[in-house]
Amino acid sequence: MNRIRTFIKHEDGAVTVDWVVLTAAIVGICASVYAYFGEPIKELDARSGAALSNVDVAEEISVNFDAADP
Repeated sequence: MNRIRTFIKHEDGAVTVDWVVLTAAIVGICASVYAYFGEPIKELDARSGAALSNVDVAEEISVNFDAADP
């Protein structure tokens, strides 16, 4: 009888189940967000890359150290 009372008092299994359920919910939410936003983000990345590939970068950057401080 003591073993049954001890088993009922321990809540370790219940806490583990809670964490498993919460983790599964978070994974499910992340998967649905990826499924919904995945393709638009890939398109945005491709357009940004194309726009940045056409930008000319200055060969030399000069800084004027003689400027007066405000």
